Amino acid sequence: MNALRREEGQVTVLTAVFIVALLGMAGFVIDVGSWFRQQRVVQTTVDSAALAGAQSLPGNPGNATALATTFAGKNGGVAGLNVTIGSKWKPNDMISVNQTAPSEGFFSKLFGVSTVSLSAKASAVSEVPGAARWVAPIVVNIKHPDLSGPGCPCFKSPTTLDLGKTGAPGAFALINLDNTDDTGTIGASTLADWIVKGYNKYLPLGGYFSDPGAKWNNNTIQDALRVRYGTDLLFPVYDTLVAGGSNAEYHIIGWAGFHLTLAQASGSDGTVSGYFTQVIWEGLVDESGPADPEIPDLGVYSVALVD
Repeated sequence: MNALRREEGQVTVLTAVFIVALLGMAGFVIDVGSWFRQQRVVQTTVDSAALAGAQSLPGNPGNATALATTFAGKNGGVAGLNVTIGSKWKPNDMISVNQTAPSEGFFSKLFGVSTVSLSAKASAVSEVPGAARWVAPIVVNIKHPDLSGPGCPCFKSPTTLDLGKTGAPGAFALINLDNTDDTGTIGASTLADWIVKGYNKYLPLGGYFSDPGAKWNNNTIQDALRVRYGTDLLFPVYDTLVAGGSNAEYHIIGWAGFHLTLAQASGSDGTVSGYFTQVIWEGLVDESGPADPEIPDLGVYSVALVD
């Protein structure tokens, strides 16, 4: 009888030890899950901070650092944060954000682990995009003095763009942004929608048909332009125009931001007034290397994570 009691006591002790160990392991798993969640928060913080800071590159590295730090402070804290400006493909075109943050455990303390160190890193670049979204259907010649004149591109210099004939029979400064359409003719309502909202696809550089005829005095288009007063639009920039009529084709080589202040129409002629401006725009950046060096840098940049 005494032997049986001793065996029952041993089973009770072993059961208690097993339960404690099992609860400890379960608690440790809970701590690990918590650490993974916090790791994702830290990674999201540095990703967002890098993208925010990159919007001031390459022209203002100091402001890029300040933006990244401010953004991190609002979205996760700046403890353990380190921000550096570097050069990925061009001078001052990249920002890197690193953060190391301690995270306490609760059940893990049973195993002698009180805290773990969580680290995350992100790098973002600001580059001239090879393709752009939300483009307006108004073309600008690269020979415009504010784009390629001495010391230019020049920004915030008031100017007026002529929207009349552009050098080929039947070709005006409105283009068909739908490069799958070979007719070259687009309705005024569609053009107006592209002016108000921009074209909802990523557009590559290359050939685009002119919209034949003068539609500047169309009320729908004039109303669309008035809606955009005081805002920035993205214009395709061309270097050559070939053929004529519905076959007139612009060769688009880049993008220019334009702050619109006024639009006027008179018969087959028209003008838009405002100034060229530097913009961060939604576009595609090739993460394997810089944009084609033949693409002119006209102050339009897109940001993307590269690490």
